[in-house]
Amino acid sequence: MFNRRTSVKALFNLIPENQEVIVMGWVRSFRNNQFISLNDGSTSTNLQVVVPLDKFPEDQIKLISTGTSVSVSGSLVSSIGSGQHIEVIAQELIILGESDPNKYPLQPKKHSLEFLREIAHLRLRTNTFGSIFRIRHQLAFSIHKFFHENNFFYFHTPIITASDAEGAGEMFQVTTLPINNAPTEDGQINYAEDFFSKKTHLTVSGQLEGELAATALGNIYTFGPTFRAENSNTSRHLAEFWMIEPEMAFYDLDDNMLLAENFIKYVITDVLTNCLDDLKLLEKRLIDEEQKLPQDQRSKSSLIIKLESVVTETFERVSYTEVIDILKSSSYYKKKKFKYDVEWGTDLQSEHERYLVEKHFNKPVIVYNYPKDIKAFYMRLNDDEKTVAAMDILVPGIGELVGGSQREERYDKLSNRMEAMHINSHELSWYLDTRRFGSVPHAGFGLGFERLVQFVTGMGNIRDVI
Repeated sequence: MFNRRTSVKALFNLIPENQEVIVMGWVRSFRNNQFISLNDGSTSTNLQVVVPLDKFPEDQIKLISTGTSVSVSGSLVSSIGSGQHIEVIAQELIILGESDPNKYPLQPKKHSLEFLREIAHLRLRTNTFGSIFRIRHQLAFSIHKFFHENNFFYFHTPIITASDAEGAGEMFQVTTLPINNAPTEDGQINYAEDFFSKKTHLTVSGQLEGELAATALGNIYTFGPTFRAENSNTSRHLAEFWMIEPEMAFYDLDDNMLLAENFIKYVITDVLTNCLDDLKLLEKRLIDEEQKLPQDQRSKSSLIIKLESVVTETFERVSYTEVIDILKSSSYYKKKKFKYDVEWGTDLQSEHERYLVEKHFNKPVIVYNYPKDIKAFYMRLNDDEKTVAAMDILVPGIGELVGGSQREERYDKLSNRMEAMHINSHELSWYLDTRRFGSVPHAGFGLGFERLVQFVTGMGNIRDVI
């Protein structure tokens, strides 16, 4: 019987001809002991189920409340009421799972996001979070589709690894040694007793292993979980997130920037095409939320218009050095509105990034050629020997969405850089082999999946898209 059910989304695509249908879902509301608003997670739109008066026992009707799961068999007909064009007249009604209305926390009213974080195990049943996660699915599917259509190979990199791709040391350690009584020698942990016989941790990036694949297969991408032990309690940072990391042989920085821009436009176009109803719901939520804010803190354009402009606008390309000049010449800098100082050689903060895209250019921006001292060891040194061929893509509301670079393919330059940054070349000898044997210019970038979902859904906190 369960396999004969029709999803609510599919019902809305049918022409109502009094045909018999079976639908199952959760009750969002039950009005006048007659009208059930039913949702099964397939769409943000609820289906109205009409329960004919006196058709079902009173004790059964009493069990129908918000959160109750039901199975309904009935006739699909045109609706005479406002707000929906179809409805189901119930002929058979089965209670699948009861929900005590005095205890169920999701009642048919507006709940704050802060409250919903406290019941994260149930928040997926709300319209907002249903829309977020249907969009998240569409984005994930679209990512694979983009790379497959562009002849990339999907490559799986290790989750447990001994290499620190970023060199920042912000890693979660993995060990089989007893935490409270680890074997030691001269005060040091004896990793010979550990499972891998060396210090290992959860991956911060699959990039280095991705480069191995790119220098053999050409174009590859990874899409998997990564972990950062950063003590960053912000609306944009997570300890566990998914990362998309393409690596391409025979690519330079310009090729890399073009691919990243095309990639972002492709996946957003896909969501605009396939998730418009969910985007409209989230857009209305965002407008309602921003009504409480001062005018200067509200979004300049609606969510859908913002996404459409990303698709149609050419991303602005500007060097890091030019960016510093722009920031220093800005009224924000002169009026000391920036919390963090602006100096050549320091990394851009979120407030600087958002000023560029939301105030100065009013469009996504690609910043390239950063100072070498604030970037990772694997980025290609430019001829000025002060900057590296790195790039970041900045978008409204988020700041940095993509970070990438042309990789240093010259063995001597890379080994010198590793030595200067005190990176153990012996432990990364396997990585250096790609420069010893048949090295080629190559590039890649990383995009945090949750930040992409946050940007597309318009959510203010990244914790609401995981």
